[in-house]
Amino acid sequence: MSSNSREAKGERDLRLRALTQLTGRAGSHEKQLNASGALGVLHELASSPTTAGAALTLLHELQVHQVELDLQDEELRRSRAELETALARQIQLYDFAPVAYLTVDRGTAVRELNLTAASMLGSERDLLLERSLDSFLEPRSGLALHAMLDRLTDGAPRGVCALQLAAPHGKPRNVQAYATRDPDGRHFLVAFFEVAERD
Repeated sequence: MSSNSREAKGERDLRLRALTQLTGRAGSHEKQLNASGALGVLHELASSPTTAGAALTLLHELQVHQVELDLQDEELRRSRAELETALARQIQLYDFAPVAYLTVDRGTAVRELNLTAASMLGSERDLLLERSLDSFLEPRSGLALHAMLDRLTDGAPRGVCALQLAAPHGKPRNVQAYATRDPDGRHFLVAFFEVAERD
């Protein structure tokens, strides 16, 4: 092998190592280099007059790559801030909606609920988690709730039924309940609001 072809092969090998570092993709049996390894490759290229041009090209590519990474980082930070703001807005809308919202499992255990639901059930939100929604309903309403959830399990897109919230020290309260399957497939999203009694 001539010295020119050996130099060309060496330059290609150095270039491959550098590109591996830049792209993060190693060849089939090559180890990925770290940042100091990339600087070492750059130094090797710059040390030889025959590869100094490749060193400048590599340096330019490294600089471009660094700018791309900086721009990606800036975009990710901006996207994260936007998502956090949107999430905070949705939490506010959920918690302070005038309609009671609950997420229940197949056994009607409460997994999530908003402040309106907690108020309607007469307790603090944290104390209501994991409790069965059945325990807040008149017995016949518990049966109606389960029948509605059964229809949803069988494929109905949404369910509606009238329920009565039990009132230990007073008259039961009438609510209209709407439900659908949670996108996770394991829970149900239930909304209800109090129905004014007709005189």
